[in-house]
Amino acid sequence: MNKLITFEGVDGSGKSTQIEFLKDKFDRLDIQYVSIREPGSTVISENIREILLDNKNSQLCSEAESLLFMAARAQITSEAIIPTLEDGKFVICDRYIDSTIAYQGYGRGLDIPFLKSINNYATRGNIPGLTFILDIDYELSLHRRNREENDRMESGGGDFMNKVKGGYHQIAKEGERYKVINGDKPPKEVFKSVWHIIANSYGVMNDQ
Repeated sequence: MNKLITFEGVDGSGKSTQIEFLKDKFDRLDIQYVSIREPGSTVISENIREILLDNKNSQLCSEAESLLFMAARAQITSEAIIPTLEDGKFVICDRYIDSTIAYQGYGRGLDIPFLKSINNYATRGNIPGLTFILDIDYELSLHRRNREENDRMESGGGDFMNKVKGGYHQIAKEGERYKVINGDKPPKEVFKSVWHIIANSYGVMNDQ
């Protein structure tokens, strides 16, 4: 099974927390991994991230937004994901190809088959072994974010985020790699579910 593990969900769903739990677990088990975020984690991708999330770029059209995400994804795939997988290590990724389908496809209303096609081009066909979709109520996600100012993507509002949330539910029907986890539960309970799936999928021993 591909050692690329991705975490998806609306903003505030708890992805970062679950990734930190997983990194700690891998560290204790002496399992080699690289943790990355999308967009970002390389110099070029981080520069693109600044453009995408800056509220001053509110006029950025949906098509340009999608292509910028793809450019960042292509760079991180080439520079970080492929070399790490070739070394036999795990890659833990905060967002990946499914974010584009959920946000730009279902959220912005862009052509989903076309987005899937350019996703495949940008990633050279690298599909995750496991994708965790953290499903969370929109109001709870707002409470968890609890920031004075949202970034450009978070500023889409409730209607947009609920479209994204619904999009993730549709995406989850497309294959066995998708694992929908109730993100409303306490973080440690959520991680028990996450780890159970990872341990069974990859035959990883527990550290107790």
